[in-house]
Amino acid sequence: MSHNTFGHLFRVTTFGESHGPAIGCVVDGCPPRLPLTAADIQLDLDKRRPGQSKFVTQRREPDQVKILSGTMPDASGMEVTTGTPIALMIENVDARSKDYDEIAATYRPGHADYTYDMKYGIRDPRGSGRASARETASRVAAGAVARKVVPDLLVRGALVQIGDIAIDRSRWDWNEIGNNPFFCPDAQTAKKWEDYLDGIRKKGSSIGAVIEVIAENVPPGLGAPVYGKLDADIAGAMMSINAVKGVEIGAGFESARLTGEENADEMRMGKNRRPEFLSNKAGGILGGISTGAPVVARFAVKPTSSILTARKTVDRYGNETEVSTKGRHDPCVGIRAVPVGEAMLACVIADHYLRQRAQVGEPVNWPFPPSNK
Repeated sequence: MSHNTFGHLFRVTTFGESHGPAIGCVVDGCPPRLPLTAADIQLDLDKRRPGQSKFVTQRREPDQVKILSGTMPDASGMEVTTGTPIALMIENVDARSKDYDEIAATYRPGHADYTYDMKYGIRDPRGSGRASARETASRVAAGAVARKVVPDLLVRGALVQIGDIAIDRSRWDWNEIGNNPFFCPDAQTAKKWEDYLDGIRKKGSSIGAVIEVIAENVPPGLGAPVYGKLDADIAGAMMSINAVKGVEIGAGFESARLTGEENADEMRMGKNRRPEFLSNKAGGILGGISTGAPVVARFAVKPTSSILTARKTVDRYGNETEVSTKGRHDPCVGIRAVPVGEAMLACVIADHYLRQRAQVGEPVNWPFPPSNK
């Protein structure tokens, strides 16, 4: 299997299967002398960890990360990156492969069973192998490293819609994110989701969701015209996450309804003689290059395909049959996709930050307009 690596200068290669001994990643291209400990990475992994509420899979994985290479104590004794590949490993401790014995040869509708079999002539039925969302833990670990690369970078995500119930944006409060099991910035909507998702969970069904991720303190100038656009790479990164079926930047598809006057982000001179935008329909990116405004992306996650309701299918021998998926599954995979989206956005921005430094040096930092002397 190829294509397990993403990024250009900040490169991440993930490895491992859902029911194998371990999963992990190798981060290549991280600059040296950045403070990094396992505890730094664990903070992000704990947000994605399964089994933390009744609304996510009950697989009990501690997701304890181990740094195998790429760091050492500096003269003060602080662990820092060395500039060499950073290898991170997370052991699997609660896999139940027997849950999949009965459907080992059956293609589950909505899953990658059929396509993997058609491509490789073999597939891992135990939790879907590499196609499992378990792989995303490795991305979250890499994202924790990426956050160290760009000075003052702040990347946060929120669940903004489950099914047809969306948040009220007038009540958006980042402080609410940690007060509910949904990463929801709207306390009232989080209460609605509890009853709604509990009913879906008890039926053995699932539902889709929309996640919004926002990166602040992104310097202007990141990204390249035409084929190296920052928003194109963000879209590709989000689409690579399991179960994602749609991505939008800034106003996204809503911009099709707007007039030119409504869509244009007007500008005024702000602090430090730098332009400021009066709105952010562009999502912090113009012409594929960051503007300095917050980078905003949203992605839609389909319903978890593993459900108890019997669905018509075929097996790998051509027999028509039905399948219902038992075991431990997320009734809404979008919940734990929030830290994954954060990680992918951080990785893309870190990669483009290093590309900018390699091509033209540090992002432009002069007052506006520049001196003509």
